[in-house]
Amino acid sequence: MKPTHLHKSAVSTSWPAPAKLNLFLHITGQRADGYHELQTLFQFIDHCDYLDFHITNTDDLILHSAISDSVADSDNLILKAAKSLKRYTQYEGGAHIWLDKLLPMGGGLGGGSSDAATTLVALNALWKTNVSPSKLAEIGLTLGADVPVFINGLSAFAEGVGEQLITVEPAEPWYLVIIPDVHVSTKDIFQHPDLPRNTPKLDMNSLMTQQWTNDCQKLVTTKHPQVANALSWLVEYAPSRMTGTGACVFGEFTHSQQALDALAELPAHMRGFVAKGMNKSPLKIRLRLPIVYFANLATQL
Repeated sequence: MKPTHLHKSAVSTSWPAPAKLNLFLHITGQRADGYHELQTLFQFIDHCDYLDFHITNTDDLILHSAISDSVADSDNLILKAAKSLKRYTQYEGGAHIWLDKLLPMGGGLGGGSSDAATTLVALNALWKTNVSPSKLAEIGLTLGADVPVFINGLSAFAEGVGEQLITVEPAEPWYLVIIPDVHVSTKDIFQHPDLPRNTPKLDMNSLMTQQWTNDCQKLVTTKHPQVANALSWLVEYAPSRMTGTGACVFGEFTHSQQALDALAELPAHMRGFVAKGMNKSPLKIRLRLPIVYFANLATQL
């Protein structure tokens, strides 16, 4: 990050953008427009990116982030989200946004979509634009299929392209999440001819009671041995599978200490973390708290 003389004056800090896990992921078809029909179960975990916001009187939207060198502003979902809300509400001011990026990119944890959702939710609150959650989700869907679930903020069974949500409350175990050293392109996986696209649709009750699987896992582990190796190691400790299109894999544990004990055995060439499953997202919890501003905090960008 580059040093700057900009000070965060009246900054609303630490808006969480939590990771999600796909506890199962079935691909049931492909639409004429190329999008895939899914059935999946989203659950949040308490491992997050964090965003700070400084509201300005000018109409500039400026992002301060260490990922700016690898993701162009024109492609950044945070700026796209801010611009979409500003355009919809005709809000005349702007914002400086700081991103503390802790979630891996290309990991299947939904970090980019979660960052976009947190931007929409936070700026709607800070700008006092009073857009309804359903409309925010509608705006979010134009940015990515996963964005609405992060705006909704509750664990959900999802269908369609992932935007048709039914709130559910699965168990909230502890997870050991491993981050293989590889970036998996969601676009490449969904365009691959070997991806299964014909898993039979099942009703929600049937899906919630059967063994959970991920239709992308076989293809991704074939293409990326790093993912296969992580799964092979983790399955020795707990029921394990991949989230989303990868690369991250997760194992379920009843108690935190079990997950921490497994993490302690993680081979030196692997990275991972322990997190708690949450049916109410950290963002939804944060939104219910009073908004607090911190004045005159210097920052290094």
